[in-house]
Amino acid sequence: MSRFPRPGGIPDAPGVYRFRDAESRVIYVGKAKSLRSRLGSYFADARSLHPRTRSLMEAATDVDWTVVGSEVEALQLEYAWIKEFDPRFNVRYRDDKSYPYLAVTMGEEFPRALVTRGAKRTGTRYFGPYAHAWAIRGTLDALLRVFPVRTCSAGVFDRARRSGRPCLLADIGKCCAPCVGRVTPEEHRRVAEDLCGFLGGRARDFRRRLTAEMLEASAAQDYERAARLRDDIGALERAMERNSVVFDESVDADVIAMAGDELELAFEIFHVREGRIRGQRSYVVERVDDSDESELLGRLLVSVVDEAGDCAPEILVPQDVTADVVEWLAWRRGTRVDVRIPQRGAKRELLETARANAEQRLGLHKARRSGDLTSRSQALTQIQQALGLAQAPLRIETIDVSHLGGEGVVGSLVVFEDGAPRPREYRTFALSEEGARDDTAAIREIVLRRFRPRPESEEVARKPFAYPPQLLVVDGGQPQVRAAEAALRERGVTDVAVMGLAKRLEEVWLPTASQALILPRGSEGLYLLQRMRDEAHRVAIRYQRRTRTRRTRSALHGVPGLGPAKAKALLRAFGSVAGVRRATPAELQAVAGIGPQLADRIVAALAAESPTLDPPSEGHEGESEMLAPEVTG
Repeated sequence: MSRFPRPGGIPDAPGVYRFRDAESRVIYVGKAKSLRSRLGSYFADARSLHPRTRSLMEAATDVDWTVVGSEVEALQLEYAWIKEFDPRFNVRYRDDKSYPYLAVTMGEEFPRALVTRGAKRTGTRYFGPYAHAWAIRGTLDALLRVFPVRTCSAGVFDRARRSGRPCLLADIGKCCAPCVGRVTPEEHRRVAEDLCGFLGGRARDFRRRLTAEMLEASAAQDYERAARLRDDIGALERAMERNSVVFDESVDADVIAMAGDELELAFEIFHVREGRIRGQRSYVVERVDDSDESELLGRLLVSVVDEAGDCAPEILVPQDVTADVVEWLAWRRGTRVDVRIPQRGAKRELLETARANAEQRLGLHKARRSGDLTSRSQALTQIQQALGLAQAPLRIETIDVSHLGGEGVVGSLVVFEDGAPRPREYRTFALSEEGARDDTAAIREIVLRRFRPRPESEEVARKPFAYPPQLLVVDGGQPQVRAAEAALRERGVTDVAVMGLAKRLEEVWLPTASQALILPRGSEGLYLLQRMRDEAHRVAIRYQRRTRTRRTRSALHGVPGLGPAKAKALLRAFGSVAGVRRATPAELQAVAGIGPQLADRIVAALAAESPTLDPPSEGHEGESEMLAPEVTG
């Protein structure tokens, strides 16, 4: 009997549900427009479920739900429960560092301005986040000339009160000295409120007000006061110039971009206020459930806006979010929020800049993770346990195949030792016609050539592989794995384990297994396997492009009368050298600049040119190309 309720007993209404494990811990929280439809999808045949969903259902023993009135209410309750229970199967938005904020402690009798990090406190207003603490300290120092609010700690403030002597900041005009009664608590609070107003987006109002007061003082011949006001305006402008100008002053927007792979996503957020980037923030997200990128983006928006307490009237995103998220943002802000995808102009360029930052952030995160010796050791141990190996695979080699429309098939082999790449031992393979039939044939040829015995007469200068790997990884499913294992047996190699990593669902395939293994999402073992697979793919694509360039040059650029411009026109018209080779003289003449005589020369030249890559030579170094290291971490 199923431990979960029948779909017919689940209400067909919006709501939030919680899955619990055997210890009654909440392990997943989700929302649904229809609880019956959504929960019913979890109770389908386990073989039809996504691997992440299958892992959730294997761990869950119970489910409960709460019906709400609308999708927006469901969104609110879902977010509240995720914060309360921190379920392990929900996505975790991990900020990659603690960003500094400028805080004003409006809950105190004498509000204080300070730079702070970490948890936020009730009664304190926060502005930011800023990318660097020095940037906000410089901004605050410039603003104190105009808004001389207290910045000292409670101990310094009490000591000044008892002694009746203010600190140096009061003497240089950067504190109005409420500690010794130079201003009343009400006057000091008004100064703090003005500072909050300036930081909150009313900078133009203060600048106009000070300009008007300066002109009045000048007209009244109060030149000393006019000079002070002039210097105050300059201080405000210097504080505003510390931020990058990207738009005119009327633009207030939050810009969110993302970059990621099957395991992780990086988000980059630019906070634009009055046309300037006033703050920047980054998140790295593990994909621990089966949410798509649009769902993850919506959840991030809810999380960030709830934490900040507000958002800009305009939010620029790389893809659409659901209507309930937009409605929740409008409810949270108290007015309409325009969430849109910029298509052109400066806003599109800023979104692309944020995306580039997200890509760099993800790369840095992966490099840091890969450089951690503890994480690498843990990854090798997890792979050993998952595959049932006698010992951790200290040397792992990964194979990938690349081609362009079935032409120019090449292969790559990358080497990782102790969980770290060894670029000097990478190999690339130009495959023969037999090896180019399909992926399985290509993998077979690569394995046969990799494990070919070295003749005794081979020159010492041709450096072979140092030693065989403990594990051979191929990009693909069971057909590719079986092809690699058969090639190993053909070479008499019996002490190398073989596995495949299927990219679509990140499944691990073994030669004799009836179904795939699923490593836990976010585990160090799966992360290492994915990194090796992606590195092999990168090397293969790079080599394939280089060989394609050589083939194009050798095939077309040697034809008399065919210059670079006409060669490019031919490739544009027919897609590839193979397409040009298949074209008739009449079809070639349809391309601008190609006459009858030149068309005949092209046909003759391509007929004499071999359509395949040069056959591989003998030996490890002769059959491969050493690649310069392009690996981070």
